[in-house]
Amino acid sequence: MKVIPQSINEVLLIEPQVFGDARGYFKETFHVDRYREAGITLPFVQDNLSRSRKGILRGLHLQNPRPQGKLVSVLEGEVFDVALDVRVGSPTFGQWVSAVLSAENHHQLWVPPGFAHGFVVTSESAVFVYKCTDLYEPRSELGVAFDDPALGIPWPVTEPWLSEKDKKNLPLAQIDPAHLPSYQGTP
Repeated sequence: MKVIPQSINEVLLIEPQVFGDARGYFKETFHVDRYREAGITLPFVQDNLSRSRKGILRGLHLQNPRPQGKLVSVLEGEVFDVALDVRVGSPTFGQWVSAVLSAENHHQLWVPPGFAHGFVVTSESAVFVYKCTDLYEPRSELGVAFDDPALGIPWPVTEPWLSEKDKKNLPLAQIDPAHLPSYQGTP
């Protein structure tokens, strides 16, 4: 597997090795020792899967307390995926990383705890999987407005479909910093 640090070093793009032939392909989607060597040391405690249609945007979501690290990938289709640093005191606070994840490229993105995460489906539909380092806790959930002009994220859709909850997400500057995770330093 190839591990590529992004412009925010804690966020990693992972290119698993894919073995394919006329019958199809095989890839290892997680191996505790190899991922630990890459710096992903937290245990995974919950797996999630979502299916969405083209233009659906989910996010930008986070939890605090109980922040979740997420190892994300696409089983079917393609998405534009974003990790946003919302850790108060972080030198990269308010900065984001994006990646195109697809069934074709097999890429994974490691979104560390303390980051908001979101994606928009760019294919007709997509099946998206998450491995999470903490359990979902609805009372801890927060959202950042996907279209926050201060962030300048170039989402590849003009009129995304949002959940009613995501329509109420605030720009990052309007979220009380006491509700956001704190920067604990780079591991």
